Amino acid sequence: MDFYKYHALGNDYIIIDPNKTKIKLNPKRIKVICHRYYGIGSDGILYGPNIEKGKIKLRIFNPDGSEAEKSGNGIRIFAKYLYDSKIAAQKRFNLQTLSGDVTVQILNNDASLIKVDMGKVTFKNDEIPVKGKLREVVNESIKIDSYNFKMTCLSIGNPHCVIPLKEISEELIKNIGPKVENHPLFPNRINVQLLKVIDRQNIKIEIWERGAGYTLASGSSSCAAASVANKLGLVDRDIKVLMPGGTIRVEIDEKNHVHMTGQVSSVAEGNFSEELRKNLRQNPPTNLLPR
Repeated sequence: MDFYKYHALGNDYIIIDPNKTKIKLNPKRIKVICHRYYGIGSDGILYGPNIEKGKIKLRIFNPDGSEAEKSGNGIRIFAKYLYDSKIAAQKRFNLQTLSGDVTVQILNNDASLIKVDMGKVTFKNDEIPVKGKLREVVNESIKIDSYNFKMTCLSIGNPHCVIPLKEISEELIKNIGPKVENHPLFPNRINVQLLKVIDRQNIKIEIWERGAGYTLASGSSSCAAASVANKLGLVDRDIKVLMPGGTIRVEIDEKNHVHMTGQVSSVAEGNFSEELRKNLRQNPPTNLLPR
């Protein structure tokens, strides 16, 4: 097969295994493949595994062609693919991403529930990055249009800006998400979450992903929002994160080390048509309609 498609709570990815499919990826080709009208349609591409010196390497591409450091949902999806394909025989193994190694644990026999060690979060601006003097970016103001919002920023291998509000909506994140993502404060752009605290164990978020736009669910966004809510003293250390696509469990220890548990489902596997292959070879257009 040329590709395999999975989703994690509605956040869908195409897996292209270079050991099975000989196709060279570049930003133009990635945009076409991920496009929901001109291609297969997805929130990104997982490219791998590349196995070197016993390490399983994964590359993660956004639908705009940019490369992501980490994706919680993408990691769970790729772990299920490895387990389904019998590339990984054990229920616990490591993956190497652009931001470092992560440990995944298959929790049931069909690999539909997976736990990921997402590592330690940092609120330090030079590690996120956020411009300005050295500091933790906690409860700071950001002006979008004529409104001032309070934001807390962090990195969990990729950058996030979390904005707590009393009420959140899809309409609001679609409005301010791209403006925050591309704000001059963030030299590498940033993922954005609107956060509503329900109680000490439950939060709700809306998500705008850097390079992808509005998404139904996100693993790293869940970890980021839960970590911010905990940092601000609004929740405990075992949190359920409610998103339009479903729920993820986030556990945070006293050293800000985060574990995430969520569901994964297989969708389809298939082949690229010859017409699509021809289009990809012949310098596909970059001025595509919104995906």
